[in-house]
Amino acid sequence: MDEALLRSLTPNVLAVLVRRGADFAAAEDAVQDALVEAVRVWPADPPRDAKGWLITVAWRKFLDATRADAARRRREESVDEEPAPEPAPAADDTLQLYFLCAHPSLTPSSAVALTLRAVGGLTTRQIAQAYLVPEATMAQRISRAKRTVSGVRFDRPGDVATVLRVLYLVFNEGYSGDVDLAAEAIRLTRQLASAIDHPEVAGLLALMLLHHARRAARTAPDGSLVPLAEQDRGRWDTKAIAEGVEILQAALARDQLGEFQAQAAIAALHADAPTAGETDWVQIVEWYDELARLTDNPVVRLNRAVAVGEADGPRAGLAALAALDDSLPRHTAVAAYLHERDGDLTTAARLYAEAAQKASNLSERNHLTRQAARLNADLNARRGR
Repeated sequence: MDEALLRSLTPNVLAVLVRRGADFAAAEDAVQDALVEAVRVWPADPPRDAKGWLITVAWRKFLDATRADAARRRREESVDEEPAPEPAPAADDTLQLYFLCAHPSLTPSSAVALTLRAVGGLTTRQIAQAYLVPEATMAQRISRAKRTVSGVRFDRPGDVATVLRVLYLVFNEGYSGDVDLAAEAIRLTRQLASAIDHPEVAGLLALMLLHHARRAARTAPDGSLVPLAEQDRGRWDTKAIAEGVEILQAALARDQLGEFQAQAAIAALHADAPTAGETDWVQIVEWYDELARLTDNPVVRLNRAVAVGEADGPRAGLAALAALDDSLPRHTAVAAYLHERDGDLTTAARLYAEAAQKASNLSERNHLTRQAARLNADLNARRGR
């Protein structure tokens, strides 16, 4: 059973059901039922047209559920209108579905959460981590969003800003390594950039390309994380970097700065440095200042503290870090790094170990554990043990 194929077809099937008049919650349930049926049937009898098969079965599941619902008895007449099985259109409806999920009846945060869950393939836990809220809180938010759009027609697409936020979070989750969604996010953002002349769409595409260009160098052969300063820059994708910089420069020239353009500018400065030691940290701090002004995001200020530590010294970075909530994700890891740079290896080793326990994925946890072990070994060697 090709699970990747099923996952890639799901948004398109969901979009077809919504266009045929199914409300979102019922359509989502029908598609899930069709996927279960595919897992049961396909191994012994694979269809010639996988997408068409899923659309036909999902529509039947939707109609069956409609007939069973006494409150929607009027939809029983739609049974006779069931389209005959036919080859499915080759068009990709995924990006359209992103816009439909960003429905005007939802707040932007609820629309993002619903789309990430229903279309992006992220779990409630992953979405909660992205928004820095408890998983239970995010589960309630998604449930409320589903209730809000239940029964409404998806004929008023949402705004570009909400769709960009969804694509950004999908890319970040894919780039973290938990779910490989980064390439799909880039593909959809390219589609959006070709359809809409918008500087922030261009900024997001540039940001994705610049980050994705470093992906091959982010992990060692054993799967362990390689920090940016230690990456083999010869493995970076120079073609993707050049494309990202060109797109960014054209967007910045329009003088309509947004958060994605600012983030892309920071990524471009990293990409432009031949070595880690030649990174222009002063400019990076300036861009973080712009980004903090645009977003007032605590994670941005956390990253700024690292940049300040590089530009003005680790004690300046620790001073900037002290102004932030220590419950922020990666706060402890940043503190460990800055203490190590300041020469306080005992504190750094302790903080690396604490940060490892708080890590959100296995790769990061293993990396931080190795950092703690490295410093403890160094301390023991200095003590003559």
